Amino acid sequence: MDEAAVLERLKACGVIPVVVIEDASLAVDLAHALVEGGIDVVEVTLRRPAGLAALAAIAEEVPAALPVAGTVVTPAQVMQVKEAGAKAVVSPGFSESVDVALREAGLPWLPGVATASDCMRAVAAGRTVAKFFPAEQAGGPSALKALSGPFPQMSFCPTGGVGLANLSSYLALPQVICVGGSWLVPADAIATGDWKRVTQLAREANEAFKVLRG
Repeated sequence: MDEAAVLERLKACGVIPVVVIEDASLAVDLAHALVEGGIDVVEVTLRRPAGLAALAAIAEEVPAALPVAGTVVTPAQVMQVKEAGAKAVVSPGFSESVDVALREAGLPWLPGVATASDCMRAVAAGRTVAKFFPAEQAGGPSALKALSGPFPQMSFCPTGGVGLANLSSYLALPQVICVGGSWLVPADAIATGDWKRVTQLAREANEAFKVLRG
């Protein structure tokens, strides 16, 4: 899947669940629950050892979901997530070595940015779609709006402190293509297999996105 197609999926989904998972055997049911609620993009982070296997399971067994690898911080991880079936990669920051590895792998990438200097590095590398992280701690919608002044070519996926309560303030910004959040996939719901709760949270997020973005 090329970068343009991936970006269209991100835009259409609008709210991207950021998954931190301890048990890879739960990944397929989790992805099905999200898809049932209208969320068909799943970012699986590598924050836990189970992340890579969880990503691979979703890529292989849930064709309706677009598998995205999150918290990718080294070139070695780039190769691992490509082999696991990731269709895109998200990182908390920008790294030239990761940038090179992703170009070689042919995977779309949303590097993390939080400041004007971060944006300058991303733009210089030809990366104009980025993860704004940590969104709330970095200044929230007002900071993102300010950054868009000198960087009109950039689009963002704010992540970090984003939830239903402040979703509208981010989606009101035209430079925001989607948001990321862990509130759709609470750790306790995953651990106990409470898929109905996950589906309900996904449905609420999807409905809110549709109201805000049509």
